[in-house]
Amino acid sequence: MKKVAVVLSGCGFQDGSEITEAVSTLIALSDLGATYQVFAPDIQAPSTNHLTHQKSGTHSVLAESARISRGKISSLKELKASTFDALAFPGGFGAATVLCDFAGRGSQCQVNPEVERVIEEFFKAEKPIAAICIAPALIARVLGKHGVTVTIGSDKETAAEIEKTGAHHEQCAVDDYVTDREHRIITTPAYMYDDAKPNQVFAGVSAAIKELVEMA
Repeated sequence: MKKVAVVLSGCGFQDGSEITEAVSTLIALSDLGATYQVFAPDIQAPSTNHLTHQKSGTHSVLAESARISRGKISSLKELKASTFDALAFPGGFGAATVLCDFAGRGSQCQVNPEVERVIEEFFKAEKPIAAICIAPALIARVLGKHGVTVTIGSDKETAAEIEKTGAHHEQCAVDDYVTDREHRIITTPAYMYDDAKPNQVFAGVSAAIKELVEMA
């Protein structure tokens, strides 16, 4: 039975993990018979009111992520690649504002130290990593120096920033995924397509997670 670490960045697409993508990841893992453990950074981050789209103070990323995992969650500091077979990052704006600051700095973004450590650990251990939506930009920033291939769909400006990291970008449909077999990286666009339907997002995430578990 494969064991997968899932890293969240909060709860809600505007300031954390995109809920459909996160839940699709957990459902897909369960459906494949894999076990998982959810992690998030134990830090504070700016909050966004998802009704008004206005900033509204700050929140605990760990506590907000616990909403999705039904309270079963651990601090990212506790995640060690040696105890898992694979790693997954659902998307949402939090992947580009909490786990790193790609949203503001693009290819020159800084990555949360614990997030960078975890990605490097899994990569060096040759354990597969899946990234969804904008999260592939995070992977590109950390692993672009190795020439990894990722997708965020068809957004040319975002793809151009990704390629500045040294990573390669491959265009992909919402319900499909891209596999870099050499580097063991699987990515899918999900809600990088703003008009995507939930079933299309689920199809792409499910297919990517199936590839992740099979590669683990």
